[in-house]
Amino acid sequence: MRLLSGTSWDGVVEQPFMLDEIPGVLWTPEGGLGPRPLILMGHGGGEDKRAPGIVARARRFAAEGGFAVAAVDVPYHGERPTDGEFDRLASEYRARVAAGADTAALDTALYTLVVGPTVAEWQAVVTAVQRLDRVGGGPVGYWGVSLGCALGMAFVAAEPRVRAAVLGLQGAPVLAGAAAHVTVPVQFLVQWDDELMPRAQSLALFDALGSAEKTLHAHPGGHGDLPRFEMDDSLRFFSRHLG
Repeated sequence: MRLLSGTSWDGVVEQPFMLDEIPGVLWTPEGGLGPRPLILMGHGGGEDKRAPGIVARARRFAAEGGFAVAAVDVPYHGERPTDGEFDRLASEYRARVAAGADTAALDTALYTLVVGPTVAEWQAVVTAVQRLDRVGGGPVGYWGVSLGCALGMAFVAAEPRVRAAVLGLQGAPVLAGAAAHVTVPVQFLVQWDDELMPRAQSLALFDALGSAEKTLHAHPGGHGDLPRFEMDDSLRFFSRHLG
């Protein structure tokens, strides 16, 4: 892992890094050494590691929870190289959503293209970040909604170091198999009037989760209308399960 020049803001150190060809950012409390819990965050479709929602949550989780937080650009996003097939599928997906058409086949194609390399990359990122003195080998949590949930579902199912996860704004049927293998505590977020994800599919995905402890948080509004106070609940959730 190659650490780049970082900055400090309001008690939180923001440190860009490169792991092989994977660009990421690490947020940690200023002046503290590990071990401490690590939260990996997955960004949404068309976003990157510095999306406003990612940065806001990362800074708050580090400042108020004492967590280390890491986010990376997933394949074909942010600073990563583009791919013609991914761009074609993504454009077709957006067109079908705008037309109110079914997207199930495209959900499966996009998921299959991205999920394999993403899970392996995120596992490598967790290993590398936990070797840093200011992080150490503490417990791991995961936060991700929309695309971050689609990819995070497979990651959480495959990674035994993850102890708790916040997921949601997702319901693609292709995720049901991975959801059955998620057994850690989960907080699952649903927007009741989500224009991108049918409510029935979101509820079905929540039902498919194999976790004995899972909580559904449902709010009125569309895909981008997640209430800001959910950040408070996520912080309490991770503090309870990661310590």
